[in-house]
Amino acid sequence: MTNLLDLAIIDRVLAGEQNLYAELVNRYKSYAYTIALKILQNRPEAEEAAQDAFIKAFHHLSGFNRQSKFSTWFYRIVFNTAISYKRKHRHQFQSIDTAVIEYHQEADVTLEKNDKQRYLQQAMAKLNEADRTALTLFYMQEFSLEEISEIMSMQANTVKVRIHRARQRVADELKNILQKEALTL
Repeated sequence: MTNLLDLAIIDRVLAGEQNLYAELVNRYKSYAYTIALKILQNRPEAEEAAQDAFIKAFHHLSGFNRQSKFSTWFYRIVFNTAISYKRKHRHQFQSIDTAVIEYHQEADVTLEKNDKQRYLQQAMAKLNEADRTALTLFYMQEFSLEEISEIMSMQANTVKVRIHRARQRVADELKNILQKEALTL
């Protein structure tokens, strides 16, 4: 149903109703940002990469292959754009004097939940980009193996093995983190 609605919007955008592209942007902006953030691990860069991906998708909308889902096609663009950003900005350093330190007050969230998220993020940070992205797409975005294989340009079986091994590495890393944490108590 969603894909049919996406196709209808795409047809209308290509027919000249370009303002309808905003509906696609609104529908997919949080997923695009999440994918970019998992790869770049920098909020401003992730926002910029997601915006660039929307622009690229708009310019190449006429080349969209209707046999696949728009979301899969678009997330592949986001993935590639974020990887390009990461390569481009790999060796940039920020002076400690000009660094902006963000503070976010998290209300109504228990300490235990924060700890779990922090430990999981630490473990996920130890993974390479592809493993981190595959786990995020599968568990957080609930994409199928076939959709992830299209996004990441891999065979579905390769994605399945990658997710399995990445999950094991995260579990091992969590054991190490929690052991170290227990020793400091």
